[in-house]
Amino acid sequence: MLTKHIFFLFSLLLFISCKEKIQHEDNFLIYQVDSKKQDVKMYWKNNQNEILKSIGNLKNEAESDNKKLLFAMNGGMFEAYNTPKGLYIENFKILKPIDTLQGSGNFYLQPNGIFYITQNHQPGIIETKNFKHNTAIQYATQSGPMLLVDGKINPIFQKESKNLNIRNGVGILENGEIIFAMSKKEVNFYSLAQLFKGMGCKNALYLDGFVSRAYLPEKNWIQTDGDFGVMIGITEPK
Repeated sequence: MLTKHIFFLFSLLLFISCKEKIQHEDNFLIYQVDSKKQDVKMYWKNNQNEILKSIGNLKNEAESDNKKLLFAMNGGMFEAYNTPKGLYIENFKILKPIDTLQGSGNFYLQPNGIFYITQNHQPGIIETKNFKHNTAIQYATQSGPMLLVDGKINPIFQKESKNLNIRNGVGILENGEIIFAMSKKEVNFYSLAQLFKGMGCKNALYLDGFVSRAYLPEKNWIQTDGDFGVMIGITEPK
């Protein structure tokens, strides 16, 4: 009898796990990457110092460098003329300073956060108030609000919130791998945070809303439009 109960519980847990995985696949586009094995970079302008703006332009830029674009996603909010909102570091250079002002809109919902990658290809997500710049940071983008902080969903989110939108974000697993996710349909902040928490992320950061686009041809998801500031791309040699 005990064996039957154990088998039943195991089957139930397996069913729930599979069901959640199917829901994730149905509702979100998810890309998991090891930044120590794959080339993860942030992009704003091309080699002619022109703002890339769209995933299509990023793809063309990669191909002109004889690289294949595997994945791309907009990487944070932006201001007029496609200027990154808040801190932006590219190739160790601070191209936009950190923003610690008070304001309105999602960017200023607390806690604000920063997603960065070091020269050793180590990713991190940290609350902006705790961020300290050092010369080892190769890429960084600032956004807000944080979705997860130390494994806990941001308490300002409401599970039944009717504030629905296409949304994208980034999280980091315990093993250091990065999870990029974008909703395929309109969701609230809580649902996006819950996705990252369910996948095992400790910290996760919201990137942007309805303007979000992603490119992942291996899953037949090809969006090459957009009008962005920062973009995040993963490439490999052709």
